Parts: sequence; structure tokens; C-alpha cells
Amino acid sequence: MKRVLIITYYWPPSGGGGVQRWLKFVKYLRNFGIEPIIFTPANPERPSIDKSLLNEVPDGVEIITNKIWEPYSFYKKLTGRKKSDKIQTAFLSERKIKSNLLENASIWIRGNLFIPDARKFWIKPSVKLLSKYLDNNNVDAIVTTGPPHSAHLIAYELKQKTSIPWLADFRDPWTNIDYYKDLKLGARADKKHHELEKKILQNADAVSLISQGMHDEFKTIVNRNYHIIPNGYDEDDVVNKDIKASGNFVLSHIGSLSKTRIPLNLLKVLSELTKENPLLEQKLRIRNIGKIDVSALDAFKMHGLGDKLEVIDYMPHNEVIIEQQSASILLLLVNDTPNAKLILTGKIFEYLASGRPIICIAPEDGDAARVISDTSSGMTFGFEESQKLKKHILESFNKFEEGKLECKSRNIEQFSRKQLTEKMSYVIKGICD
Repeated sequence: MKRVLIITYYWPPSGGGGVQRWLKFVKYLRNFGIEPIIFTPANPERPSIDKSLLNEVPDGVEIITNKIWEPYSFYKKLTGRKKSDKIQTAFLSERKIKSNLLENASIWIRGNLFIPDARKFWIKPSVKLLSKYLDNNNVDAIVTTGPPHSAHLIAYELKQKTSIPWLADFRDPWTNIDYYKDLKLGARADKKHHELEKKILQNADAVSLISQGMHDEFKTIVNRNYHIIPNGYDEDDVVNKDIKASGNFVLSHIGSLSKTRIPLNLLKVLSELTKENPLLEQKLRIRNIGKIDVSALDAFKMHGLGDKLEVIDYMPHNEVIIEQQSASILLLLVNDTPNAKLILTGKIFEYLASGRPIICIAPEDGDAARVISDTSSGMTFGFEESQKLKKHILESFNKFEEGKLECKSRNIEQFSRKQLTEKMSYVIKGICD
């Protein structure tokens, strides 16, 4: 068995998408001759908590922790937030901001002083603690997963000290992530981010990422070999294919709904359809399971859909799986940002396994659209497309009424977590040898 140290900021009982990728790899790595060792903060800033995910951690896995300091208490005071408030990603705000001046100042501080991210103060103490651990324990390889990309800098320092081979895994882009332009970066900070990104790509023994779009982008930064290993679905999570949908026409979106994800064309179409079709108006329900930005709530109300929207703040992952399988249609909403073609959210693969049809609002030539097309799991509509979307929803509702709304996905086995873990194990063993 190869012993592999995995450095991850997100780990149960933290909830959300950032946990799933390496939690599922760890679940199956022993099947492929790898013993995982987890290093994670003892007191991270958790956007959500999901204790059900603790059941996914294999028995006997060694977990190393250290307490870290993060500037979020200062940020909350500066912006008038409560101490108990959770800090959301992508600048999602669940309530009106009292002072835009203070908010803008805090964003500037975060972007220009905390590089690569607000977890930068995790790096030095983690290097110190893990250096001692590695002196006394055999480890064949180190894996880091980001964001936060500060995790990669921990491994960079450890590699300089120990020469232990290192795999850097990117769940999201770095300087091309959808909210990068919102960080209010000065020229110096922007240059520093690009320098650090390039340093990681140049020095890691292997780099894995989740999509062809990210592969092509990273190739322009450092021309090297990259391993495309997407996110996936766990067959163990597909609990019951015979779950019955409710009598309502339920459009479900799983995950946070930030201001760049608001599907204005979808809201426009649904607003029109509810006025034109009394039966659809009666049965339509729009369900968002996850955090929702206050601007999204305003958009639903502006389109006369406020009473159709049901918001469930957070749901344990095992319950989310059931929710996906009981929806009439699953909504995949991609951020309307310059990097939209590259965005391939983790939930798409669980959507595929749910057996429910998908409506995706995204670039029709992007990574998400490609997966949906290749698996015959739904339809993708561009951010400006309305007429085709309206026709498709009406046709879907008519099929729903006839009891014939279904989805016959194909070729989804390639996204099984077990198969993907086997691919990842080859990459890890490759750098060990």
C-alpha cells in the first residue's frame, strides 16, 4: 500500500461541494492500493455543516489536524455581520449589505493583502507540523486540492524540504475562476496571483483537473502534461430509482444561487408561461436547495415568481440525493461570467445518476453542455436564449402531465466515483514510481 498525505481545507463535517471530490476518492483509494492520510484544519470557516458525510470516511483513516487563524472575525466586524454568520463563496450575500463602502474595502483587503487567499496563515504552521510528521512517518506522495490554493503552497514548501512527490489537484481554476475579477486586485496583487499559479503548475510532479476547458487554459500558462479527472457520482448514493415525484411540476436547483447564476431568461420564460397556462401556473414549483443571494430573491419577485420559489437553506447530502431523484426537472445554472465555458460543477454528475432530465443554462459550446449532450441527459440553452427554452419547458410540462417525462441517460458509467478513483490512483502511483 502506498501511503499518501492528502492536504484539504474542506473535510467532514464541513458540507458543500468542496468536500465531495476527495471524500469520495478517499472512500475508494484502499481498493487500489493506496492508504490515505488526511491533513485538514481543526477549526475551518465552514460555509455549511453536514455531519452525515462523516459516515463516508473509511474506518481507521488517519486524520491530522491543526488549529489555524483566519481573518474572518475581523471581516465580519468590518461589514456588520454577526459572529455566527457563515462566509459564503463567490461573494454570495443572503441579506442586503448595510455599507457598500465597507464591503468594497473588505474585498480589496482580501484580494490584495491575503494572497493567495484568506487561508494564507495556514501555510507556515502547517509546513512546520507536517515536516515533523514526515520526519517520523513514511509517506510516498503528497496530494493537495484547491481552492483554497494556499493548500498547494503547503505542499510546495514540503517538497522543497523532503523531495516527496506531489500531485496538485484543481477543482476550480485559479486566476480564471468566475469571481476573480470581483477581488478588486491591484496590478501587484494580480501579478502575484499569476506568479504563484505558474509556480505551482511548474513544480508539482503531477497536476489533475476536472475538465477539458481547464486543461486547455492551464496549457497556455504552463505547457506540461495534465490529467483530466472529472467529478462524478457515487453508485452507493443512488438509493432508490423508484422514488415517486409529487403531483407538482418541480424544477429543482441544487447548490448556491449567486448573483452571477441568476437565470434571467428562465425566469422570463416561466413568468410568461404562468400567465399563459393556468394549469402550469397551478402546478409549478421552483425549489432551490442551498444558499441564495438576495439579488436572486429580488429577481424571482420581479418576475412574479416569488410565490413559486421554495428555498431550503441546506440539506444533508443523503437527503439531497433523494430530492434530485424526485424532481420533475433538474436545473443546472452556470455562472454568466467570462469563464462560463470552463465551469463544470460537481453536481452535474449526480444529476446524471438521478435519472431526471436536466435543463442547463450555460454556453452551448461549454464543458457542461458537452457532458449533457454526450450523455443524452437533457438540454442546454444559452444565457440569451428564450424561445427554444420556452418551447422545451412547455413540452416537458405536457409530458409531465401525461406521465411520460423521463430521461434515458447513456454512457454515465465513466463518471462513477470508483472508476475515477482508479484513474486517480494511477496518477498517484505514477509519481511514486
